[in-house]
Amino acid sequence: MLSRVANNLIWLERYMERGNGILSLLKVNFYANQDSPELFSWTPIINNFTTSDNEFYTEDAIECIDFMVFNLDNSNSLLNIVTRARENARSVQEHISREMWLCINNYYLHLTRKDLPQKLKEDDPVQFLEELKSHHLIYNGTLDITQERGASYYFLNVGKYLERVIQISDFTVLKLADIAKTTDKLEQTVYWKNLLLSVGGYQLYLKTYKSTFNEDHVIKMVFQDKLFPRSVYYCVNKLNRHINELIESNELEKNNLEFLLGKLESTIKYTTIESINAQGLHNFIDDIKADIRNISLNINSVYFSNT
Repeated sequence: MLSRVANNLIWLERYMERGNGILSLLKVNFYANQDSPELFSWTPIINNFTTSDNEFYTEDAIECIDFMVFNLDNSNSLLNIVTRARENARSVQEHISREMWLCINNYYLHLTRKDLPQKLKEDDPVQFLEELKSHHLIYNGTLDITQERGASYYFLNVGKYLERVIQISDFTVLKLADIAKTTDKLEQTVYWKNLLLSVGGYQLYLKTYKSTFNEDHVIKMVFQDKLFPRSVYYCVNKLNRHINELIESNELEKNNLEFLLGKLESTIKYTTIESINAQGLHNFIDDIKADIRNISLNINSVYFSNT
């Protein structure tokens, strides 16, 4: 497979995964902000997804959602993300299923409707966000049942799980910043609950622990759970499997990719909660993100430099 094609497949899935995560964060923060605006500000979310060149300050929920969905000057607005995903998909149409292309194209056409920004202002914002999120759910299901298993599928999944690890890490760091501002245990519990809602782990947590939100339990589930599809361990494990498939099919050279992934997977799996607490969760996350960056750079060096 041409390196250009592989790169477009990875970024197609990274953009779609990023858009899905942003919508989840916006929806959860809208609910929380309505109940406790003093605890759940919009500013950290805006700052996390914008650059210093694009300053935007407001605590108006509708204006913030509009900025994160439609603003063309914001590189991480949903409209820009889906536009780039569509461009990547269009360039690799022969490598993805027709149904996948139609999903992305229909999503783009929906987002570019002239009446959509006004709909946000007039309708229920949660329903508006849910409607957008449904496009991601349909896309993910369509990819899973229509894309043949082969190099294209594996590269798509490399993009998905790379982006998901980064998102989970970033979302956790956002909540850690909030938690650090208060010593009130109840407020800290609310922030942990908010994190679980943002990554889709709230119901699983309640089923697993049947208790109040314990910090150690949340960390274990978000970072080390083997069965939770949005835990860091689950994502790294899947990333390892898909990259091994690409190595076995000679789409990627071995280099030290297997070593880097195996080391990261083992570190996450076997590091105890006590050890995480001793080094600090923030430092633990920084180490994970550094390893993910090295893995991403390694993929680029052994594959995309061969264009």
